[in-house]
Amino acid sequence: MATETTLLILGASGDLASRLLLPALGQLLALEPDRRVRLRGAGIEEGDHAQWRETVRTAFASVGADAAFAGVSETTYHQADITDPSDLSRIMAEAGDRLALYFAVPPAVAVAACEALTKVELPEGTVLALEKPFGIDETSARALNEIVARLVPEERVFRVDHFLGRSTLLNVLGARFANRLFDPVWSAEHIESVLVRYDETLGLEDRARYYDHAGALADMIQSHLLQVLALIAMEPPATLHERDLRDAIGTALRATHVWDDDPSTSSRRARYTAGSVQGRQLPSYVDEHGVDASRGTETLAELVCEVRNSRWAGVPFTLRSGKALAGKIGEIVVRFRPVNHVPTGLTGDAAGALLRFSLGPDRIDLELNVNGGDDPFVLERATLSADLGAGALRAYGEVLSGILDADATLSVRGDAAERSWHIVDPVLAAWRRGDVPLDEYPAGSDGPAGWPPLG
Repeated sequence: MATETTLLILGASGDLASRLLLPALGQLLALEPDRRVRLRGAGIEEGDHAQWRETVRTAFASVGADAAFAGVSETTYHQADITDPSDLSRIMAEAGDRLALYFAVPPAVAVAACEALTKVELPEGTVLALEKPFGIDETSARALNEIVARLVPEERVFRVDHFLGRSTLLNVLGARFANRLFDPVWSAEHIESVLVRYDETLGLEDRARYYDHAGALADMIQSHLLQVLALIAMEPPATLHERDLRDAIGTALRATHVWDDDPSTSSRRARYTAGSVQGRQLPSYVDEHGVDASRGTETLAELVCEVRNSRWAGVPFTLRSGKALAGKIGEIVVRFRPVNHVPTGLTGDAAGALLRFSLGPDRIDLELNVNGGDDPFVLERATLSADLGAGALRAYGEVLSGILDADATLSVRGDAAERSWHIVDPVLAAWRRGDVPLDEYPAGSDGPAGWPPLG
C-alpha cells in the first residue's frame, strides 16, 4: 500500500484553497490513484467536517476528478487559531510521520504561525509549504528564513512558486539543453534580448487586502518572473535534481542586477483607470473596494535587468506583468542577433530569429528568415510551431506533487527568495521617493501610450 501523507491546509476556508489547491489535489489523485492522502483543513472561521467534505467534493468535481475523492482517506475541518501553539498542537495530533503543512494564509499570518510552531513539537518528516510573497523585503525574508530554519531542514521547506510548476517552463529547459541547435548559441554572442511577460485581463478581483500592499512588482516580478529569468540564464546543471537545479538558479540570481543599477531609467510603473476589458466594464483601480489610493500601488510594472557574467553581459532581460490589460499574454521571447552578413543578391529584412515560449496555451514558435515563395531572392519570415499541450497537471498540481513527495526541486530556495528581494528593493525605494512616475492606462488597453514597445 502506498505511503500516506497528511496534508494540513492552514487557511482552508480561503479562496486559494477552494479555487486552486483542492482542484489541483483532485487532479493529482485522479492521475495517481495509488497516492494516499489524509486531508485536514484548518481556519479561524466556523465550520464542520460535513461542510468541509462537501467543499472538497465540489472542488474535485470542478476538474472532473469526482472518483479521486476515494484517495482521501480522511477529510476533516478544524476551527483553530493557527498563531496559537496549543491550537496548532491540537490540529496536528495523530498526523503521522509524514505531515505537510500548507500555509494558505496572508504573509503576516504565515510569519506568526511559523513563530508559534517554534513552540510545537513537529513530526520528524514535516514539510512546510509557504505561499508568496516570502517576506516584504530582503530583511524580512532573511528573518523568516531564520525562523523556518529552526523548524525543519531547508530541503523540506517549499516556498511555493506555481510558475515553476508550469510544464512550459520545464520545456524551456528541454529545448535549451537537449538541442544542439540552441545550446551552443545560448549567450550574449548570439542573443540580443530576452522578454518575460505575463499580462492579465483580470482586474483586482476583490484582492485589495493583499494586492494593494504588494503591487505588480512584488506580486509577480519579484515572486515569479525573476525565477523564470534565472531558468533562462542559468549555467547547465549536472542534473535536474533539487540541489543541482537550485544551485544553478541561485548562481544566476546572484549575477542579476537592475540595468545600470539605475531604477529610475530601468523601471516603469502604472495603474489602470476605468475601461472595458473584453466586454467587462472595470472601474478605475483607485475606485476598487478596499483600495487606498494614497499608497500609489501599481497594477503594471516593467523592469529591465542584466545578468553580469561572461555568458550574458550586455543582454537586457525585460520583465513585465500587469492587470486589466487588453489580452492574457504569458510568454518568454528570446530574440537572436541578426547574422553578420547577408550575401549580396538576397533582399528583405534579415532580422534575427525569434524563439517564443507561450504560457497557456503552451507552445513554442521559432521565427526564421527563409527564401520567398514568389521571388526566391527576397527574404520572408516563416514560423515553425509546436503545440506542447496543457500538461498532465495544473501548475498547483505539480507543486502539490512535490510537497507530498518531499521533493523541493520546483520550489524556491531560501537564498533565492532573499536575492529576489535584493534585486527589487532598490526599485521599490526609488518608487517610494517618486523617482519613477506612476503612469496610467485605461483598462483593456496595452498599457500607457508613452511606453516603448516590447521587443
